[in-house]
Amino acid sequence: MLNKLKKILSYRKQFLSLLVGVPSYETYVEHMKKCHPDDSVKSRKEFFCEAQEARYNAKGGKVSRCC
Repeated sequence: MLNKLKKILSYRKQFLSLLVGVPSYETYVEHMKKCHPDDSVKSRKEFFCEAQEARYNAKGGKVSRCC
């Protein structure tokens, strides 16, 4: 039962991330380790800020407007 709940919560997190257009940090880390092992991995905050800037033209991860 606990494992099923964890799986449901992970799907919920993934759904919400995709809904607002923020890519998965865990997927990014896996990709970097597999395909770019010599490059440094961004912190979660750096990754989030970059994703926000790309998606919403935000500065420093802060969205100043919605449209």
